[in-house]
Amino acid sequence: MTSRTTLLEQYAALDSAAVSDALDALDLPPGQAGFLPVWGTPKIVGFALTVQLEPYVPGPSGAHIGTTAVADADDTNVIVVANEGRTDVSCWGGLLSLGAKLKGARGVVADGACRDVHEAREIGFPVFAKCRIPATARGRLQQRSSGEPVQLGEVTVTPGDLVLADETGVVVVPSSHLEDVLERAQGVAAREQAIAADIRAGVALHEAMLDTRLAGVTEEH
Repeated sequence: MTSRTTLLEQYAALDSAAVSDALDALDLPPGQAGFLPVWGTPKIVGFALTVQLEPYVPGPSGAHIGTTAVADADDTNVIVVANEGRTDVSCWGGLLSLGAKLKGARGVVADGACRDVHEAREIGFPVFAKCRIPATARGRLQQRSSGEPVQLGEVTVTPGDLVLADETGVVVVPSSHLEDVLERAQGVAAREQAIAADIRAGVALHEAMLDTRLAGVTEEH
């Protein structure tokens, strides 16, 4: 069995499109749009730590949103914040970015909005979110759970699933399929590199980009 560190290194050599194609081939949920880096063009890949948020209800205060996941994070993790795609309030901010960066977390993917973009950029902490907004979570959101399965857009993320996010989108690989998805994604990447080489060498686009070739199907004659 491939080690977790090696898996992360091998996935880091791929992009979200190749991994999405591999997920498709295995009838698993493909990549999703709408999760964009709020600064620069980073790529992150790591094992999910999850946070579920919900609307604020007055009462005894619990842990500040996200802090439990930050406390549990290490240098193999991506923090996933589930906030049902809300864009009217921030669910991730600068102090959370700082805390996560100091714990070694690789980045955050938030199904909602974030703020303090300049702070994340200044410390080099990758944040992927639906949008940016200055509005604070205080009095608007609270943490329902941490370390439980959550919904990220159209996909369920279970702690330990692999999350890869780049400037194209985000993909989630179930922990039970890490090696088979990796093998297929590497095949996709290799085929596309070979096709690109042929195009650069003068092969006509329609000849190079045969559907069977892109799909990895060998035609029998």
